[in-house]
Amino acid sequence: MKRGGIDPALKRTFQQRLLRWYRTHGRDLPWRKTRDPYHILVSEVMLQQTQVDRVLGFYGKFVKKYSTVEELASARPRQVREAWDGLGYYARARNLHRTARQLTHGHGGQFPRTYEETHALPGVGRSTAGALLSFAFNIDTPILDTNVKRLISRLFVHRPSPTPAQTERRLWRLSTSLIPKGKAWAFNQALMDFGALVCTARNPRCVTCLFTDICRAYPKFIRASGQQRR
Repeated sequence: MKRGGIDPALKRTFQQRLLRWYRTHGRDLPWRKTRDPYHILVSEVMLQQTQVDRVLGFYGKFVKKYSTVEELASARPRQVREAWDGLGYYARARNLHRTARQLTHGHGGQFPRTYEETHALPGVGRSTAGALLSFAFNIDTPILDTNVKRLISRLFVHRPSPTPAQTERRLWRLSTSLIPKGKAWAFNQALMDFGALVCTARNPRCVTCLFTDICRAYPKFIRASGQQRR
């Protein structure tokens, strides 16, 4: 990464390859078949600290029981807790219920379309806010979940920042700068999928990776594994 940011040509190469990969290899997930911000919010809250495979067993049942934000808002807390039972981290269910009530009573059931208002919703962190805005409204807003952090760190960060807070700020700037204008929906989905399926935490699939020629971490993985460079 050059001083002040990623080289524009390198950035275009990364964007084009990643989007092309996603068109063929992107995961078929139910919450990707809707632009309903409520359904997307439910999926994103469920996915906090929880693997996709586990969420798949709960998402459909939950949105069938509470198909609109108004229906969730009118439910009793105990009912919402029971509908969430088995997924764990129950503070998420409480925050989702509070958000539904806040949206219904304070916003007329309409979801905000600014980062500041979205981030202010109960239990909606910075990355969840970015996901909601980009996946429901295709607004060019970054995300930075665990998969995305790992992917862009390995690809573009040569030396770690002195503190975790500085590292976090640096990765947010990177994630923001990488989004191709007007393509936040596909690009953010692609970032998450590539991190989950190829650039995994353990035993990354470097042999099938599209980015070995530009990845700063690739030489280290090759040395550690004793493999030959591609």
